[in-house]
Amino acid sequence: MDNQKSTQDIPVICDLDLTRYLGKWYEIARLPHKFEDGLENVTATYRLQDDGKIEVLNEGIKDGESKKAKGVAWVPDSNCTGRLFVRFFWPFKSEYKVIQLDEKDYTYAVVTSRTKDYLWILSREPHISDELYEDLITYVSSLGFDRSKIINVKQ
Repeated sequence: MDNQKSTQDIPVICDLDLTRYLGKWYEIARLPHKFEDGLENVTATYRLQDDGKIEVLNEGIKDGESKKAKGVAWVPDSNCTGRLFVRFFWPFKSEYKVIQLDEKDYTYAVVTSRTKDYLWILSREPHISDELYEDLITYVSSLGFDRSKIINVKQ
């Protein structure tokens, strides 16, 4: 993997309280991906399952049609709960790394994966202030994410 694209050196929020993180998040911004191409009004809802894993329900609207993807997430290392694996299709799994978080109220989060090709800015509300948005974009830019490619998601 291209070291410039790797997120290996980006610190993860290892003391993430998964119970507080559960629930519905609105996608505020993202880097483009085929699996989200054209999606608007995107949300991710996380729910604890009986087996301790987390149900992931991603929803959005594309061309007026509702789209859903259901998956499962789990924490591979209990010493770092902000790093999870997510699986939507067997046998493939992806890393889910929380790298920025409003640790007081859990009102926003920034998530990436194994490479800087993946980035999501999430909020508990459908919109965040321009100031917070700019602060988060500046933060991810400082980590090497390409600011010019970030899509502001219509909610």
